[in-house]
Amino acid sequence: MTLSEELSKIVGDAFADEGLDFAFGAVKPADRPDLAQFQCNGALAAAKSVKQNPRALAETIAGRLRDQTLFQEITVAGPGFINLTLTDNSLSARLGDIADGDSFGGWRKPAPEKIVMDYGGPNVAKPLHVGHLRAAIIGESLKRIFRFVGDQVVGDVHLGDWGLPMGQLITELRREQPDLPYFDADFSGSYPSEPPVVLADLERLYPQASAACKADAVRADEAREATSELQKGRTGYRALWRHFVALSRASIEREYADLGVTFDLWKGEADVDPLIEDMAAALRSKGLVENSDGAQIIRVARDDDRKEVPPLMLFKSDGAVTYGTTDLATILDRVQSESPDRIIYVVDQRQRLHFEQVFRAAERAGYFDAEKLEHLWFGTMNGKDGKPFKTREGGALRLRDLIDTVTERAKLRIAESGLAEGYGEEETHDVARKVGVAALKFADLSNPRVSDYIFDLDRFMAFEGKTGPYLLYASVRVKSVLAKAKEKNAGAPGAVVIEAPEERALALVLLAFGEAVREAHQKRAPHVLCDHAFQLAQGFSKFYAACRIADEQDAEIRASRLTLASMVGGQLGLVLNLLGFDAPTRM
Repeated sequence: MTLSEELSKIVGDAFADEGLDFAFGAVKPADRPDLAQFQCNGALAAAKSVKQNPRALAETIAGRLRDQTLFQEITVAGPGFINLTLTDNSLSARLGDIADGDSFGGWRKPAPEKIVMDYGGPNVAKPLHVGHLRAAIIGESLKRIFRFVGDQVVGDVHLGDWGLPMGQLITELRREQPDLPYFDADFSGSYPSEPPVVLADLERLYPQASAACKADAVRADEAREATSELQKGRTGYRALWRHFVALSRASIEREYADLGVTFDLWKGEADVDPLIEDMAAALRSKGLVENSDGAQIIRVARDDDRKEVPPLMLFKSDGAVTYGTTDLATILDRVQSESPDRIIYVVDQRQRLHFEQVFRAAERAGYFDAEKLEHLWFGTMNGKDGKPFKTREGGALRLRDLIDTVTERAKLRIAESGLAEGYGEEETHDVARKVGVAALKFADLSNPRVSDYIFDLDRFMAFEGKTGPYLLYASVRVKSVLAKAKEKNAGAPGAVVIEAPEERALALVLLAFGEAVREAHQKRAPHVLCDHAFQLAQGFSKFYAACRIADEQDAEIRASRLTLASMVGGQLGLVLNLLGFDAPTRM
């Protein structure tokens, strides 16, 4: 139970004792911290429901609460706001309850679920670019948050590895190297184990082929034919396709790893291709498939829709599958292979209609409850001109180039700040990479998921203010304080004794962690944890400036402050991990 939940129960019971709804007792942190620590606004709504004076009712509830020993002060303000301030002993006791665990007061989910989370979507033969950034960063953080609260989460990259781009690649390579055995329909031997191309060839061939197919109808027909033969199982094309996937996956894994992003499953569209024929037959037998101008569709519109929701196209008029087909088959595959309670897609806002169609079709087919299929869409990362972030040439910036850029910029900022002095080249680079990636990820995650934001590298890279580098520095600073205390034989941490206002403020932030975790999970909102981390870092900074720690003369107070510092270090480190940051040991 979080501190807010505990207080809500106490105040809710007071409302219930007056014959009112327990829910009126909801407590939250005070809007005016200068007046109180917590507040309850329920008396206003409760009084309206029973036609009483709200302030008089609030005074009655406050009177019941004054028997509780955990409150230092209870006041009623304005038309009926109940302000609550806890005793220092109450805060100390609750800090003691969470000091010994490894969750540092983090909320745990009462009924965990098994969840498949889809937060990748890269395409074979195409380099990762800045457009892949938000799904990866947000999805990785949500995966960690969900796992922390108790959910069993399976992360899936969902590769784009099937369809016309593969046919375009095959035909383009055939034009350049026609004598390869993969193109000989009569070849019956073993195909080479080594690919006939390297990754750079794929990255050159795909845009080359795409442009040619747009300009030449004959080339486009060739690519469509090759795609059809690949999907029907032509052995040479399948062998070549496996080379393409392996080359791309190695590159994709490496770049995701630099961002601290991992996946449990590396499935793609091709994995569900064998399911499509039987799936379509079953859907037809249920009467869900209709013919429409030669295409085959599933109607998903509802009578209460306020806007038009077009049918999901299962097959085009030429018999080709669509993204809707493979996404529907992917839900079926996930149900059969993982038996999840919920499936979550972290995909940008442009796909909102698409997923609405797919989710409704899955529910009509009896595969999954649409309410447990979630599309967690997000806004765009924009340049300073307010438009989607591009290179100076107008193209999509490669993710590798972006990671290298933030790493180099971090090296400059570290040098300017006098950090990492005397470090070797390898350690300096490691610190710079961690600082750069933290700057990049925090800039993204600190914004509400559904909001657009402006990419401003200079602001993101600052060691002051609400930035990733500032949080890393704060984490390292806490570690340094504790290390110096150990060097000075300052003794072991002990029971928390609150005296200074900075200690009290820090205790309240530490105790707010459970609520932050719960909100981040329930709202699917990593920015809530970003806010908490920043408040925690600021709280420690004020505490450190005002209170002696290792050199405090009073042994009891010194032990208490070592406990506070240790809790800040542990909780801040945990939050950084949930956000997907990798903090250096020193800076």
